[in-house]
Amino acid sequence: MTTIAIIGAGTGLGAAVARRFGAEGFSVALISRHQGRLDALAAELNREGITAQGFAANVRIPASLTAALENAAETLGAIEVLQYSPLPQKDFMRPVLETTPADLVGPVEFSIYGPVAAVHQVLPGMRFLGINRGTILFVNGGSAVTPGRGVTGTSIAFAGQAAYAQLLNEVLGEEGIQVSQLIIGGRIIAGDAEKDPAALAGLLWDLHTKRDTFRYQVSAD
Repeated sequence: MTTIAIIGAGTGLGAAVARRFGAEGFSVALISRHQGRLDALAAELNREGITAQGFAANVRIPASLTAALENAAETLGAIEVLQYSPLPQKDFMRPVLETTPADLVGPVEFSIYGPVAAVHQVLPGMRFLGINRGTILFVNGGSAVTPGRGVTGTSIAFAGQAAYAQLLNEVLGEEGIQVSQLIIGGRIIAGDAEKDPAALAGLLWDLHTKRDTFRYQVSAD
C-alpha cells in the first residue's frame, strides 16, 4: 500500500483529499502543526475505513518537516503522492509599501524552503516506485499567478513556489513523476460546484491520474 502525504491537512480541503485518495486505497499521512487536531481527523477517517495517521511538523523548520515525512513513510508505506497545501498565516499578507525585508522571511520559509525540503525527502521513494507513479501536488491561492498589492508576502513567495513547481515539472516529467499545481482563486466554498472541497479533491485526483496537466486554475468568484 502506498501513501498520500497531505502537508497542511485540516478539516476542509485536506480532509476531502484524504477521503478521495483513501477511497482509492491510499493510506493517508496528515501533516500540520497541531498533533491533537491531526489525531481527531485521523480518528474520523479511520472510522470511515480509511487508514490515516497524523504527524506534527512545522513547515517553516525543514528538519521538522523531513522528520515527519520520514516517519510517515516508515509507518504507513512509501509516499506516492505529496500534496503541499498549508494555509498561509494572515501576517504574511501586508500591503506592498508596508512590507519590509523581515516581513518576507516567514512567507519564504513557508512557501519555498518548506516545499524544497519536502520534495527532497520524498523523491528517492517516488523514484523507487517506478515510472508514472509518483506525483507532487502544489495548491496555491490566486496570488501565485496574479500578485495582489495587499497580499505582498504570499504574492512574492507563491510566485517563487510556482517557479519551483514548474522547474520540477520540466525535470521530473522526464522520469515519469508528475508535478502539478492547483490554483484556487478566492475562497473555498462548501456546496459550490467548482470550489467545494470535494470538487477540488476530485481535481487533484485527476491531476494525479491523468498526468497531462501542470497548472489547473479555478477562477475567483
